[in-house]
Amino acid sequence: MATGKTYKQCGCRDENGRRLGQKCSKLRRTGGAWSRDHGTWYYQLELPPKSDGTRRQPLRRGGFSAQAAAQEEMGHARSLLALADVDDLDISVKIADAIQRTVRERRELPDVEALRRQLRSGRDLTRRLTVGQWLTEWLSGKTGLRKNTRRSYESHIRLYLIPHIGSIRLDRLQAADVASVFDAIDELNDAIERARTSNDPDVQVAVKGKRRIGPASKQRIRATLRAALNTAIKQRLIDINVAALVELPSGKRPKALIWTPERVRAWRLEYAQQLSAEHQRPYGKRPLDVYISTPRPSAVMVWTPEQTGAFLAVARAHELYALYHLVALRGLRRGEACGLHWSDVDLKAGVITVRWQITQLGWTTDQGQPKSEAGERHVALDSETIKVLRTHRKNQRQQRLATGGDWTDNDFVFTQENGQPLHPAHVTDQFERVAHQADLPPVRLHDLRHGAATLILAAGHDLKVVQETLGLSSITIAADTYTSVLPDLARQAAEDAAALIPLRR
Repeated sequence: MATGKTYKQCGCRDENGRRLGQKCSKLRRTGGAWSRDHGTWYYQLELPPKSDGTRRQPLRRGGFSAQAAAQEEMGHARSLLALADVDDLDISVKIADAIQRTVRERRELPDVEALRRQLRSGRDLTRRLTVGQWLTEWLSGKTGLRKNTRRSYESHIRLYLIPHIGSIRLDRLQAADVASVFDAIDELNDAIERARTSNDPDVQVAVKGKRRIGPASKQRIRATLRAALNTAIKQRLIDINVAALVELPSGKRPKALIWTPERVRAWRLEYAQQLSAEHQRPYGKRPLDVYISTPRPSAVMVWTPEQTGAFLAVARAHELYALYHLVALRGLRRGEACGLHWSDVDLKAGVITVRWQITQLGWTTDQGQPKSEAGERHVALDSETIKVLRTHRKNQRQQRLATGGDWTDNDFVFTQENGQPLHPAHVTDQFERVAHQADLPPVRLHDLRHGAATLILAAGHDLKVVQETLGLSSITIAADTYTSVLPDLARQAAEDAAALIPLRR
């Protein structure tokens, strides 16, 4: 056991100004007993030598009001030293280094259990691991992740977690620190919202290229942090996952609504008012921008079959018609349509195989596999879609011949004029233009998937068909997200149910 002692001293000085320390006569009463109200208690504990074998300064700590308190902390220090085996000098040196560093930085001894966990994990006791260092280390150790999943983790860590909490010691991370991440996101959302309604170019430039972070994205950012902290708990680096203690708004997907005539009329009235207001401004928004930004009944709106037909009629003259037709009827994701290869299209059998996608992060694009294993699937084609794709292939071959040596042969079904793959943002931009030209209420390109799911149900097929066609990981997602029931279908269901009861007149 390490040699130690407790003693009492005070701050009194002699006639020359030198501190008396333990020699002050007032420390003891007549008879030798310790004075109750003069001086404070200290302890001194010998520590193992340094790594080079030289003697280390003893651990001295004081300011205790009672001898028992000094003895208790000295016992704490002895418990720390006892974590090393008697003959394990290397571990003893590391423990002593950790004790001195913690006392110097925090004015207190390390926690015994925390130090024990660090010893078991085999980590360097003198290393001060920050949240940023741990997140980077955690992600680099995650093998077997899909490319898109890894990129999602990386963006959460780089854009939101490291900038706000990366410099905090991992073992000192608090729930309030995690909450500050989402406070900063809310402030950014507010700035973006102000910029949308501002005519000040400086305000608009300050948030250019940035997008609002919704509740679902916040939940995913926290999920990344929770996963990293759970691993830290398993490695005995921390005791509790503070990310789980932070409350966030529900990330539940908004309920999809159909563009009924009543909703269309209400939206058109709001659109006309906002368009008129923009005309009064010196630098008002373009009609297309007003069309896109006018509030809708829900974040997810679905066209009726008639509205989808009107869109496709106008889109028929557009170079991306075949892509929009495929998305509207078969529910491919934007990235899956952009990444579709001719080698995965069998028009004779009437089936395509979804194996690739082009995704976008910021403005950068990446070609990879679908977002989940369920995303890799076979999708049957109807006869009209087969005709559309055949016509598209014929037109693409003519374009290839006209382009000559400048054509890039990469097997993509949908390409730019020179054969290069499409940028997903361009596909969305053109979709919004066509929808505006068709004089239809706005929907997102992704909402065509909701429409495709609704059409499958309206045709009399079940949720399993929706799940497999759209490449969903579970039938629950199909039920919760992609099943907006058409008004006519709902009315027919009501009539069929009521007809089962014989009513007496």
